[in-house]
Amino acid sequence: MKTLAALVFPGFQTLDFFGPIEMLGDPKYEIQIITVAQTNAPVTSRHGQRIVPDTTITERSTYDLLLIPGGDAALEECTNAEMLQWIRDVSESAERVMAVCTGTIVLGMTGLINERRATTNKQDFTATIHHAPKVDWVKEARWVEDGKFFTSSGVSAGMDMALAVLADLYGDEKAEATAVGTEYSWHQNPHEDPFAKLVGLV
Repeated sequence: MKTLAALVFPGFQTLDFFGPIEMLGDPKYEIQIITVAQTNAPVTSRHGQRIVPDTTITERSTYDLLLIPGGDAALEECTNAEMLQWIRDVSESAERVMAVCTGTIVLGMTGLINERRATTNKQDFTATIHHAPKVDWVKEARWVEDGKFFTSSGVSAGMDMALAVLADLYGDEKAEATAVGTEYSWHQNPHEDPFAKLVGLV
């Protein structure tokens, strides 16, 4: 059984978190999802749901997989030195590291994806990528894979990225079955990104 550290912080974007978790939590993969926060206190999402973390960043830093959601609060809540170091520590041994939306900006600020290709939320793209100037930012991409790092565009794109990770780890057939089981139309082409055009990035 693999372990997945699913990071939460005050104001996290709901679908950034729960969308990928829906896919990664398919029982056939036997992935143990562990919700991690900076403290043990319940964490409230952008939309008001409260989630009780399983553990904190000070209690554990070894997991097989890592998921970093985004949200408007990400750059305020996740860019303190302690959080950035925890992300570095987990990523060192993790098999796959996933970041959704502005969670990719946070990942970029750790230095882990310097000179690597990555993408992020298209509506916030030009306003946020300066926080991680050494990343090779891809303007038009639903998600990007570079080594063990998978990053996605905004919100719903995290589900496409999570399915791509499952396909990478367990094969296309199982990932496709998960998409069908959730009645989700999986955007399997990572270059299919209408929102980059919609906001004038390309």
